[in-house]
Amino acid sequence: MTTVFIVDDHSLLRDGLIHLLEGEEGFEVCGQAGTGGEALAEIPKCRPDLVLLDMSLPDSNGLELLKDLLALCPEVRVLVLSVHDEALYAERVIRAGARGYVMKGAPKSQLVGAMRRVLEGQIALSVEASSHILGGLSGGGAHNSKTGMQSLTDREFEVFELIGRGGDAHEIGDKLGISSRTVDAHRTHIREKLGLADSAELMRYAVRWVETGEHPDAG
Repeated sequence: MTTVFIVDDHSLLRDGLIHLLEGEEGFEVCGQAGTGGEALAEIPKCRPDLVLLDMSLPDSNGLELLKDLLALCPEVRVLVLSVHDEALYAERVIRAGARGYVMKGAPKSQLVGAMRRVLEGQIALSVEASSHILGGLSGGGAHNSKTGMQSLTDREFEVFELIGRGGDAHEIGDKLGISSRTVDAHRTHIREKLGLADSAELMRYAVRWVETGEHPDAG
């Protein structure tokens, strides 16, 4: 029996995933968590075969949580679930150690198929995301022509997400272990890369991305 641990801050979604897996042969849900803190406390206790991980938790930066989790339990396989476009997020989470990426709202068959591929030792991504990542590894044009959100470094991406969660420079610096001046420098680079006029526009853009997963062309 394959044990699965679910991490998502929405109880209805956790219940839905539990119900889905109860109907699938070979899966058993061994635990669940609604915050990153709970996940880091509980997953090492039950050592599941697979973690279904929401990257948008209220108390955690998604990439940092993924890295922390794999540092505690390097043998655990993680499949990321997210509302955010995989073109922006999939490559980052694979680099951080996740074994796959599925958009929330994907058909049941797609999610279960991704879970089974991850458990078989494969990477579970859409054809488009796989092509994008392979293009980057081979030095292809798609990787070299990144713009906007795709052009942000992982650290800039983390700062951007925390801006969207309402953090100021001091709070973001404390969470990421960097100075507020470094945070301000990242904010400037983010604004330049996204073509945003000022800090207020950056805040609106970041909040919209965090809350809806949308990343409109900033023009």
